[in-house]
Amino acid sequence: MTLARAFPDDATGWWIFLGSFALYVLGRWFFAWRQARRDGDSHPVRAAFAEEDDADAIHAVTVGGFRSYRQLFGFAGSAVITVLVAVLTDGGLRTALLWTVVPLLVTALSYVDFRQARQARSGG
Repeated sequence: MTLARAFPDDATGWWIFLGSFALYVLGRWFFAWRQARRDGDSHPVRAAFAEEDDADAIHAVTVGGFRSYRQLFGFAGSAVITVLVAVLTDGGLRTALLWTVVPLLVTALSYVDFRQARQARSGG
């Protein structure tokens, strides 16, 4: 019996892992910056970096570690899509699709999380 690994063992796996995390963070900052600009903030970059989930605005955790069903379904759907691409394709096509689909899914998840945090702060 083999155990599932939590972290990659090689440098390439770590770069992919860290790149996905960095893309998520950059996506959240971009969406916060864009919202601050849209709201007419005089310092949208400062507002984007100050963007944090307010502990008082967030209510009880709804579904496991997710705050909404959209987050749960977004995460599960992204995992299913990634696994399907990895299983149903091979070689260069797999690489091209994963390098295209995974960043899009990570960015979409950062947008869903940004919207959820914004709704929690506004009380809606």
